Amino acid sequence: MIRNDEELRVTLERIAQLQNVLEKLRQTETNLTNYRLSSEGFLAEIDRMNLEVREYLSLHPSEFRKAASA
Repeated sequence: MIRNDEELRVTLERIAQLQNVLEKLRQTETNLTNYRLSSEGFLAEIDRMNLEVREYLSLHPSEFRKAASA
């Protein structure tokens, strides 16, 4: 789980890096089956990180302070 804005920034950068890898893979992989197999893990990781970003952004900063003091 993302706990602060710095972790959010790092996660967003990592998502962008994985998307860039996929873009290059799409351009270089000529075999459809190989592409599907290769891209599956990257896409799953992007989905997982996007869910973490969504969860973090859905919470107000005061909710983190309450959780930290409990």
